Amino acid sequence: MPTRPGAAFDAFLDTTAPRAAERRDWTPEDGALPALYLSHGAPPLFDEAEWMDRLFAWAQGLPRPKGVLIVSAHWEAAPLMISSPNPGTPLVYDFGGFPQRYFEMQYATPDASAMASRVAAAMPDAEPLHQHASRGLDHGAWVPLKVMYPYGDVPVLQLSIPTHDPDRLIDLGRRLRPLREEGYLVVGSGFMTHGLPFVDFHHPDRIPGWSEDFDLWASEALARGDIDSLARYRSQAPGMPYAHPTVDHYVPLFVTYGAASDQEQPAQTVIDGYWFGLSKRSFQLA
Repeated sequence: MPTRPGAAFDAFLDTTAPRAAERRDWTPEDGALPALYLSHGAPPLFDEAEWMDRLFAWAQGLPRPKGVLIVSAHWEAAPLMISSPNPGTPLVYDFGGFPQRYFEMQYATPDASAMASRVAAAMPDAEPLHQHASRGLDHGAWVPLKVMYPYGDVPVLQLSIPTHDPDRLIDLGRRLRPLREEGYLVVGSGFMTHGLPFVDFHHPDRIPGWSEDFDLWASEALARGDIDSLARYRSQAPGMPYAHPTVDHYVPLFVTYGAASDQEQPAQTVIDGYWFGLSKRSFQLA
């Protein structure tokens, strides 16, 4: 157990985060940024040094984007909404039962008004984008981004999940695809398995069969570029419904796929393994 909550994050800030200064800004010569799916985790992942190192290295291998547009499992709202673009928008502490430190963390990001206008322009007139005047970033966004961009030097906006329907989410991602070519990073943030009611928190190294089976099925489908199988997860995926008693942490990957240039390409898994038996599989698509 850590000596204090977030001790690994403190060490990360001291020893690893300064390397973010080595990043160069995205330029058109870089071409489109990849589309990402992150298994984001709860605030205690700030005590998982390996997860932070791998997530930071992922961001370190990319140019610094003009902005990040992230779809988090923790904001389900229709019609489609976007978070406040104001600089330093307050965070949403949408969790409970954790040490007080995690309720005091901050992540002040720059003004994102230009990105907000660009995202709004990508939406059809029949389905306008609604701006939530006060909504900040929830932990599905700020927890991973505090590791990827630890100095809060990249504008960030959060997009709501308006539906669980894979086809509609793929279509939403497709509208966002041009943003990748303009230097914006499009991210779906969830968790590859998220059966919290069935996790044995007294044995964090124990991997439930339902989690392992679902992850293996998903990894094989991702490696084949088999979006059709991924979309039929309710009937095809082993481990259901234990792996996803609710599907909010799975469906952001369809926005990622929609934003990809080729929906049938094999996904590149960047982070794998388990945390309290939950699959951390995270991947990117060109």
